[in-house]
Amino acid sequence: MEEERYIICVDDEKIMLDSLSLQLMRHFGNQYYYEFAESAEEALDIIEDLLLDEKSTIFAIISDWLMPGMKGDELLDLVNEKMENVKTILLTGHIEKKFIQKIDSEANNKIQYIFKPWEENHLIRLITA
Repeated sequence: MEEERYIICVDDEKIMLDSLSLQLMRHFGNQYYYEFAESAEEALDIIEDLLLDEKSTIFAIISDWLMPGMKGDELLDLVNEKMENVKTILLTGHIEKKFIQKIDSEANNKIQYIFKPWEENHLIRLITA
């Protein structure tokens, strides 16, 4: 049974999901499977389904910060509580300085962040690091 490794992208703006899709496919092609969600709640449903599938592994989750309902950092915190060894990357164009300081000061925090508009190579380096 071959392992299926997934990258999940979460953003309430479809244009951002389309951009992520193009960039990920350009760099990784069929190396990963990709799932796209327009809300944290939709992402949690996808994650639950994948966790039930023994051949599926979630490699990375890339999430926008400012979304209706649950914010991206809350989603990624939930993910880090449920799973080990998953890369969590927060995309943002609207983040408060105190939040960045919180992420930077928490040594055990697994969330990395990148600002919109991001440089494609920077995103790819975060995923492959």
